[in-house]
Amino acid sequence: MKTTAFLLLSLFLYSLSGAQEETIFSCNPDICKLIKDFGAMKEKLRTTVEKLTAIETEVKELENNRKTKVIFSAAIGGSGAIGPFNQDTTLIYRRIFTNIGSAYNPSTGVFVAPVQGVYHFTFFYHAGGNLRNEILLFKNEEQIAAAADHASEADTADNGGNAVSLQLVVGDRVYIRLTASTHVWDSIGVTTFSGFLLS
Repeated sequence: MKTTAFLLLSLFLYSLSGAQEETIFSCNPDICKLIKDFGAMKEKLRTTVEKLTAIETEVKELENNRKTKVIFSAAIGGSGAIGPFNQDTTLIYRRIFTNIGSAYNPSTGVFVAPVQGVYHFTFFYHAGGNLRNEILLFKNEEQIAAAADHASEADTADNGGNAVSLQLVVGDRVYIRLTASTHVWDSIGVTTFSGFLLS
């Protein structure tokens, strides 16, 4: 009996202490709503700050791309035939018409993308018609496009060209290769390589 009375008294006191704790930690409904609303506003503010930071970064990238102007145009130069060679050879366009941004290197014949974006390239050649002609545009080590013509005794000269738009990242290389046993010719800027940043 004493044990039962003790247990009942303990349960009663425990329930009273729980009720007091609930009373101590409960709040006015208006204040509770205000605290809850404040928490939600704090989360929305954090999300908004993250979005604004991302937008600010994107705007800076767009401004940098807009400020960066990349345009080049060059011809082989000299007078006469280039090739034929025993192996594929990178063509070096030494006669520079324009090289805004200095992304084209007239010592190597290689264009290196200074910024990420979409670039447009054109390449043209002039050559004698008695030999096969073929030039290839490469992006890094990948052949992208070609301009070619077969040998013909009836044709004294050949002209060809092509154009391509490429998505490039910083450091991508674009260049023209003359395939083995073929040739091109220049004297007045008829064998050219050009490119510019579109966006």
